[in-house]
Amino acid sequence: MDLNQYISGTWNYLMHEAWIVQVLIILLVALSLDWLQKRVVTKLLVRVRKTRIPWDTALFEAVGRPLTVLIWLLGITFAADIASQEYEAAIFRIVDPLRNVGVISSFAWFLNRFINRAEAHYLEARSEAGEPFDRTTADAVAKLLRITIIVIAFLILLQTLGFSVAGVLAFGGVGGIVVGFAARDLLANFFGGLMIYMDRPFEVGDWIRSPDKEIEGTVENIGWRLTRIRTFDKRPLYVPNSVFANIAVENPQRMTNRRIYETIGIRYEDAGKMAAITRDVKQMLREHPEIDTRQTMIVNFVEYAPSSLDFFVYTFTKTTEWIRFHEIKEDVMLKILEIIEKNGAESAFPTSTIHIAPGQAGGPGPER
Repeated sequence: MDLNQYISGTWNYLMHEAWIVQVLIILLVALSLDWLQKRVVTKLLVRVRKTRIPWDTALFEAVGRPLTVLIWLLGITFAADIASQEYEAAIFRIVDPLRNVGVISSFAWFLNRFINRAEAHYLEARSEAGEPFDRTTADAVAKLLRITIIVIAFLILLQTLGFSVAGVLAFGGVGGIVVGFAARDLLANFFGGLMIYMDRPFEVGDWIRSPDKEIEGTVENIGWRLTRIRTFDKRPLYVPNSVFANIAVENPQRMTNRRIYETIGIRYEDAGKMAAITRDVKQMLREHPEIDTRQTMIVNFVEYAPSSLDFFVYTFTKTTEWIRFHEIKEDVMLKILEIIEKNGAESAFPTSTIHIAPGQAGGPGPER
């Protein structure tokens, strides 16, 4: 068979089986639309990223993959519709439900991607601009929107597939009691997470601890069931949200100041220099640039200790940062030592003094 005969035979077959040509055209159109949308979205994404507006950037970042799936889903299902007119097969019966489910799922997927990226770009934009933002609230709103979209999409899918949404909701009302008893802990954790989002005793990034439980570390994530805390030895600690409803939580991250509270002793021989030392220490604290003079400041002689005369220093730093606080505290303690030495005194250490009665030194011991 020569080439002309082969082409003629193929052409006659296609003319007789015209549905194959239609299927090929539909698939070619789907391929072209997918290629075109990818180029358009990529070019638009490059432009909108220069505007630094989070919403349009999130929109074009979210739309790419769902749109590709939607184009190919519609192309393949329409091609299947054409094929079903020529051949009867059981598989073609699921084409319409599959298309409906795919369209709804693609749209819900796009909305969820948009919410995720909008949240990330919003927080990033606020951080770069140096503007205050509440990461915990943004996370809570995003999670609530995602759950809402999933629930609505699920109900629409049920209605599309022929199930009665009213019947499902009625069954949910009756079965909710059974589910509630079976999932008490799950619901307690869910509402515990909701209370954390509403009351906001802590946020992501806060250092928290509890005097009631062995919980201390930095909050990394607040979920609907668990809160993940990174302890100071870098281990992840997963705490059910319901626990926070029954314990006291301390949030050092929200301290306004950090306190320096130290007791320092000098020798009994330096008792006459105590007034000058406390006066100079107080003056040093008032002039220290990192000490908050608006807060309580006390430097007083407080105790006749067994081996020393003690005075205490009670003051607050301006910073709440843990590392910076210790640097300031070190500087203050060194300056106090300098003041003690400058006044001709010495810091005390545990000692014992033995008093020998007059006339007994070097005397003979008792008779035996």
